[in-house]
Amino acid sequence: MQTAKPALDPNAALLGLAKWQLERDDVSDPGGRIYRDKQGEIYHSVTRILKETSGSKAVLEAWVARLGEERAAVERDTAAQRGTLAHNCAEYLLRTAKRMADSTAKRRNSWYVKPDGLGRSPAPLTKWALAQVLPSVPKVGISAAGYRRGLIEWISDNVTAIHAIEFSVHHPAGFAGTCDGLIDYRGKGPFVADWKTSFNKRSEELLTDYTDQIGAYSVALRHLTGIQAAGGLIVVARRAGKPDVRELSSLELRGAESRFLERCADYYDTLHKQLSDTTS
Repeated sequence: MQTAKPALDPNAALLGLAKWQLERDDVSDPGGRIYRDKQGEIYHSVTRILKETSGSKAVLEAWVARLGEERAAVERDTAAQRGTLAHNCAEYLLRTAKRMADSTAKRRNSWYVKPDGLGRSPAPLTKWALAQVLPSVPKVGISAAGYRRGLIEWISDNVTAIHAIEFSVHHPAGFAGTCDGLIDYRGKGPFVADWKTSFNKRSEELLTDYTDQIGAYSVALRHLTGIQAAGGLIVVARRAGKPDVRELSSLELRGAESRFLERCADYYDTLHKQLSDTTS
């Protein structure tokens, strides 16, 4: 496992992750999108690595074969659009509430820092800000309305501090991605959080992919900032009712980190072997 980079000020380090630090390249690699840093090092996306190493890959391929390529593409596009709309609403709620809570806390001199080094607005102030912003979250079409409602109401009910929203990470193991949030959850934290939407209940294989995705973000966050997340949260919004929530303890999060690093190594081993076979 990579050792953490020390960060004198975790809050400043988080601000540095708000801006994407890599160059995107959609042309060079026929297998999909890659990223490059200023030194020319290449990173593949977390989701691409998960897809290629997933235990549910055969299930997804069978689903495409059953529906046919055209209908499957429509279903994927619909799900992606629904997910984007719900994510955008969550981002609006969190980003706006964070600005409101932080400015109010600093004006009242109630901003404080916990032993983890992260500054916070008091939980009641964060809850107040979320409640104030909730009615103004943009509306969406009927196909995504239930997912939006369940997700933003869960955030308003459960988030007690907001550290970062939609922040970008990368890691020397060769992966990069964007994490939905770093938050406190019911007074505990920080938690690495990922928002999902699903019409159907997710299989254990997909839930494993989701937990390993959280592990990827956590290990990269620690590498870049020195921040050690206390746990992880996967919040799967449904068409109706409350979201399904999977909470990862600190120990479970470390396991997810290790699994993802192993999957990343297997992914690159396979990729290098394929390249070797094509050039030999």
